[in-house]
Amino acid sequence: MSESTGFSAAEQAAIAERAQELRAQRGGRKKADALQDLLAKIEEMPEQDRALAVGVHRIVTEVAPELEPRTWYGMPAYARGTDVLVFLQVSSKFGVRYTTLG
Repeated sequence: MSESTGFSAAEQAAIAERAQELRAQRGGRKKADALQDLLAKIEEMPEQDRALAVGVHRIVTEVAPELEPRTWYGMPAYARGTDVLVFLQVSSKFGVRYTTLG
């Protein structure tokens, strides 16, 4: 009998993505690699979500170029050091109605 963790399949996938991101950070990955990961995630999104993500990416990089683009739980995010200051949870990520900018 399998035991329920209380997380949906999408949440479990996001947790697994975060674990992968943390392993990559510990491995000394470069900022350019983090940017490429973020751009790849944006490219994988459905058209409507991708348009929003591209717009947010453009705005954040213009207004706050000091923030480092990266992924966070598989979502586009922008951080200062280890602290994520901005993230974009697109509606397709967890099958919700609206995209969230946090």
